[in-house]
Amino acid sequence: MADGVLAGIRVADFSRVLAGPYATMMLADFGADVVKIESPAGDDTRAWRPPVDAAGESTYFGAVNRNKRSVVCDLGTEDGLAAARRLAETADVVVENFRPGVMERFGLDEASLRAVNPRLVYCSITGFGRDAGAALPGYDLLVQAVGGLMSITGAPDGEPSKVGVALVDVLTGLNAFSGILLALRQRDATGVGSRVDVDLLGSLLAALTNQASSTLATGDAPGRLGNAHPSIAPYELFTAADRELVVAVGNDRQFSAFAETIGLPALGTDQRFATNQERVRNRDALRAAIAPALAARTAADWVAALSAARVPAGLVNSVAEAFAFATALGLDPVVVTTDPETGRSSRQPATPIRLDTAPAVHRTPPPLLGAHDARWAEHDDHPGGERTEP
Repeated sequence: MADGVLAGIRVADFSRVLAGPYATMMLADFGADVVKIESPAGDDTRAWRPPVDAAGESTYFGAVNRNKRSVVCDLGTEDGLAAARRLAETADVVVENFRPGVMERFGLDEASLRAVNPRLVYCSITGFGRDAGAALPGYDLLVQAVGGLMSITGAPDGEPSKVGVALVDVLTGLNAFSGILLALRQRDATGVGSRVDVDLLGSLLAALTNQASSTLATGDAPGRLGNAHPSIAPYELFTAADRELVVAVGNDRQFSAFAETIGLPALGTDQRFATNQERVRNRDALRAAIAPALAARTAADWVAALSAARVPAGLVNSVAEAFAFATALGLDPVVVTTDPETGRSSRQPATPIRLDTAPAVHRTPPPLLGAHDARWAEHDDHPGGERTEP
């Protein structure tokens, strides 16, 4: 499987911005032939600059579009629409995130395409589903707000805060990726494709996990705790002599070792802190006891000492430091892809999923707009959703 476990699967990618392109990039990383169908203006994120890469291309676009081919289809013209329909009708998977009614208007909706290709897996990504929320704009910031994430993010005495990346889009992209794989597996068993629906709000609510289950079980809405944890202590940010670090004590043994390491062994037997439940109940007193001790040495010193005692602790790294840290651990977090024709290259985060027998293949950098207009037709013999061997 040198070409990837999904070799022979064609994806007609009508999606734009982040959630859909993230899902289709994951499919492409594992061998799927992803044809990114763009308007003459291209994906919106091509214009989201700066920053740009060495070739002057948007790094936002580049983050989620490697391993794909770009074909421009102007859906407002007869020829462009015909080309887009031909791609969609011969695909194994169609992915789209248009406003409600757009795909139907162009005859690219699930029903129209399935009439031609019953094996098609059709994935729709929306902000708020296809019912009462169908017309609502699906922007990540908006979903973080109405989905409750901002209400639990930020300092207790500060304003609600968004996460520093479009996390809901990424989560939704991963759900779309998973759903498509499930639908392909079902097609293998039944010979018939199915529809995959994912939405940003549902993805966020499911990802709230313990905060969601607490709310549903008790009826009480959790508040903002800054960098502290609602159910574990100490599990938060502290300031050392030179910079911040986090301590993530997950059980009583770790707390005893933590107290010993920072020179306050009596905390380990103090009844206020003897169990996690007591530490959570007395978190303010605990923090008041811990903070001065941690402020006396550098963060790196504490991380080394605590790690030696098997107490989880780490520096608050910048993004660049995080990649350096992962590299030092042997995780190979960065890949470089090069266009064999132009020599244009791109450095990007590697796919985090590792299969020993069919690993991800980082083949080509994100495509220039319309780079494959003249060549995609030579692969247009894909037999309507029938899997072809690599």
